[in-house]
Amino acid sequence: MHGSAMEYGRRFFDLYARDAKGLTIIEIGALDINGSLRSVAPPDNTYLGLDMIEGKGVDIVIDDSYILPLKNDTVDICMSSSCFEHAEFFWLCFNEVLRILKPEGIFYLNAPSNGAFHRHPVDCWRFYPDSGVALQNWGRRSGYPVVLLESFIGPQKGDTWNDFVAVFLKDRAYIDRYPERLLDRDREVMNGIRHGTDDFINSASPSEDQEAHRKLTEIVRSISDIMNS
Repeated sequence: MHGSAMEYGRRFFDLYARDAKGLTIIEIGALDINGSLRSVAPPDNTYLGLDMIEGKGVDIVIDDSYILPLKNDTVDICMSSSCFEHAEFFWLCFNEVLRILKPEGIFYLNAPSNGAFHRHPVDCWRFYPDSGVALQNWGRRSGYPVVLLESFIGPQKGDTWNDFVAVFLKDRAYIDRYPERLLDRDREVMNGIRHGTDDFINSASPSEDQEAHRKLTEIVRSISDIMNS
């Protein structure tokens, strides 16, 4: 897990579950590779790590990532970080998350919006500003009254990754329980979506990779012009 993914997970817990006790928290894709969200989760809660590979941080090994071995409406918080890009049919994973969440339950999703090809065991997807809305609409089409509370693209911090972060509430009837957003605390994020607003917050069309490429191209051209003058 890269550093910014861990940091956003910590911020999520600090805002959405700061004083939580007695909750059931699950993490999909919990194998500890360079760190785990378990380390930043609030204490005094039940934390279960699910993965298809046995190892550190994994409490339950699953055979099928599209069938979670948990009952309907039993989970308070579901976490998934740096995992959905490796699921061939991530929308089926999303429906399983909605199935096991309590009506007031929330789903935290972090997935890359760019970055190198990295197979575990496959690498299929990248997530962009409209991805959260698309998942919300897919969930509703599947029969769940899910709502996207917020989503955004995080800036690169010390590495080459841009994180797509989204927070979903299973049943919009409970939206008053969650009045604050990560977006309210971080003005560096780009292309933010906040429930109840129509426009992107801090809209940005070129990605950081594109901007870096543009600037580098300008530098190379300037050097070439000097050398050829």
